Amino acid sequence: MASEKGVKLLNFWVSPFGQRAQIALAEKGVKYEYTEENLMDKSELLLKSNPIHKKIPVLIDDGKPVCESLIIVEYIDEKWAGKASFLPSDPYARAQARFWADFIDKKVFDCGSRIWKLKGEALEEAKKEMIGILKLLEGELGDKEYFGGEAFGFVDIVMVPFTAWFYTYETFAGFQIEETNPKLVAWAKRCMERESVAKTLPDPKKVYEFVGFMRKRFGIE
Repeated sequence: MASEKGVKLLNFWVSPFGQRAQIALAEKGVKYEYTEENLMDKSELLLKSNPIHKKIPVLIDDGKPVCESLIIVEYIDEKWAGKASFLPSDPYARAQARFWADFIDKKVFDCGSRIWKLKGEALEEAKKEMIGILKLLEGELGDKEYFGGEAFGFVDIVMVPFTAWFYTYETFAGFQIEETNPKLVAWAKRCMERESVAKTLPDPKKVYEFVGFMRKRFGIE
């Protein structure tokens, strides 16, 4: 992609955190240069741009790095403010959106990782926890089209990349999210109708294959 004012994104294709930045950039219509990182052999640019955590994603805007996915999404929202904001204008509603984004960050990824790493009773516990986490999110969604109401926004951008991992969670834990959390799956399908999401999220089967590779690497299988 062509660069706009030196906008670059350092990412790894399967990362739900990096995908947030991709979706946010697409929603704002920002053109940028995409760099796929090899996390086993991180580039000098990544190590220089994020010396504290040494992780993707990193957004580089005119040579200045912005790290951590939630911060990156808010930065994109504020920097390219000409289009509809991801966050609501009301301070309380904005605080609530940030709360749920933080909840997703702290709960979904961690629990999902345990699902594909564990076996037996521990796996069953992780599955129950995941269903509970998704039910809480489903309760917040309610009957709304998106988490913020009628407009696709901050919490949607934060959560939707994890839907590409649903097949992996289901396959390893032996359950169907559409049965346990039907409203959330319906929301995910609505999100996939957006070009920004459809063009960003990887094939769920490829995510599953990647996780299989990681399991072998960790000696789980």
